[in-house]
Amino acid sequence: MSSGYRILVASYSNDIYSLLFDPSTGSLTCTSSIEVGFHPSWITPYPGDSSLVFASLEQSNGKVVALKYDHGANGTIVAEASSGGDDPCSLLATKDELLIANYSSGHVSVLPVAPQSPYILEQTPTSSIALTGAGPNKDRQLSSHPHQVYLNEEHDEVLVPDLGGDRVYRCKKTPTGTWTAQSHITFPPGGGPRHVVYYNGTLYTLLELSSTMASHCLPPQPANLSFVRTVSTMSQPPSFLNDMLAAEILIPHPNATFPTPYVYVSNRNDPSPAGDIISIFSTEMELIAEVRSGLKHLRGMVFGGPDDKWLVAGGAQGGGIKIFGRVDEGKGLVEIAANNQTESPTGFLWL
Repeated sequence: MSSGYRILVASYSNDIYSLLFDPSTGSLTCTSSIEVGFHPSWITPYPGDSSLVFASLEQSNGKVVALKYDHGANGTIVAEASSGGDDPCSLLATKDELLIANYSSGHVSVLPVAPQSPYILEQTPTSSIALTGAGPNKDRQLSSHPHQVYLNEEHDEVLVPDLGGDRVYRCKKTPTGTWTAQSHITFPPGGGPRHVVYYNGTLYTLLELSSTMASHCLPPQPANLSFVRTVSTMSQPPSFLNDMLAAEILIPHPNATFPTPYVYVSNRNDPSPAGDIISIFSTEMELIAEVRSGLKHLRGMVFGGPDDKWLVAGGAQGGGIKIFGRVDEGKGLVEIAANNQTESPTGFLWL
């Protein structure tokens, strides 16, 4: 196998791309791609086996596909099935299930999966979690729109941000093995919860439509949670947000190289010629730095490499893909590699 790090790229094209990142030379090269269908915008690995990858095809009558990758990051489609809804935009794989956020249908569906052939055990979902709700934004919030399926291992629950209903649902398995929404967190009307991350007892929620970040102390259910604070994702938010929409939120776990945790947030559609901002916050939600990415419509970004020292990010509408290195113990980012060989990158997976 060639030296370096392999990265898979989800996209708003028909392909999933494979990149090779060589930190010794600062090169980022597209080595292969595989056509899988319309808008494979989200990819997620099977737990414990990153050679088995699931992708969602974000289309009406949505689909999911399973792919197997070799050591050179060359992929083969090994299974596919219906997502059970429209525009699946987020996936979560457990040892025996694939949870699917069907954005336009307003529900989360569940497919049984396995680490070996046939990988996806049914052609249609076996259960679903129906969400209900709406918000004041008539362009984006006429109904529920689940935007992520996030595993909170500490509380043995799945969190589902509902952009359309201004809620984050807390879902648990019943004694019979089916998922159900047991409670929810309510946000100010029009905020549009998109993604969440949980760290050290606190839930951080990124609200896309208001470009804000909220935090709550989140004990196990049924204990009541408590609101902490809300901040803007930018130091100078525009008077009218228009299309400047927050997209991703990440907290890489502390390690020997980066002992202090920080919150990293991406913002999209900044009019600056220097591109969209990646904002860096303390876990107390104090803004530490803003890094111009050179990317347009920075939708997805993921940490990887030894001690999560690198951040790969992509501009779905321009700027290609870039890898940034963490500096100043994580309080800064510097560009170290770039690639413009892919179309409309939306998400990433370090193999």
